[in-house]
Amino acid sequence: MAVTFYNLGSKSGLKKLDDHLLTRSYISGYQASKDDITIHAALAGAPSSEYINLSRWFNHIDALLRISGVSGDGNGVTVEGFAPATPSLADTKVSFPADEDDDDVDLFGEETEEEKKAAEERAAAIKASGKKKESGKSSVLLDVKPWDDETDMKKLEETVRSVQLEGLLWGASKLVAVGYGIKKLQIMMTIVDDLVSVDNLIEDYLTCEPANEYIQSCDIVAFNKICE
Repeated sequence: MAVTFYNLGSKSGLKKLDDHLLTRSYISGYQASKDDITIHAALAGAPSSEYINLSRWFNHIDALLRISGVSGDGNGVTVEGFAPATPSLADTKVSFPADEDDDDVDLFGEETEEEKKAAEERAAAIKASGKKKESGKSSVLLDVKPWDDETDMKKLEETVRSVQLEGLLWGASKLVAVGYGIKKLQIMMTIVDDLVSVDNLIEDYLTCEPANEYIQSCDIVAFNKICE
């Protein structure tokens, strides 16, 4: 079923897109695709940090585009009335398929009573927990280097992704040739700053046993704050 986004240039539009990305790493789910490029291009610029999920996604896609890591076909997002040279997006309409078991939803229409009640309950739960603000998040690009050209790079990536920590989300990856038949793994990750230390992640999980059977070393290529 189709989900329709309206008014990407408005606060309500950005809020709905932010909510959409609450349970998704990317526009169409858990894999970077051309859908992300389309929406990234349609936005007027980097969103305010008040849109936590949208800011995380926007900075993540910025980093992916720098390493040409977005290549999937996605679900065919279209932006009606948008061209790269057109700065005004107040009336932009973006349509893309949602999950197969979703009903038709107008995400930018009037809130129903059920939606208002759910929003009030979420706000009450946050207030009751004493949570004052979201922890800062960062987008990190890692270089993971093998021992030699005989290292199984598929096993190496599986070893990296097998590290599961609270506040850690692995993203897109690619193999990059470094010479003499050796390739390194470049991989994106998003971390909650208060929960994950990149230095500890490398020292305690990625370059010690058993991971060091495949991994020789790890280097931080890019480290971008998403929100405070």
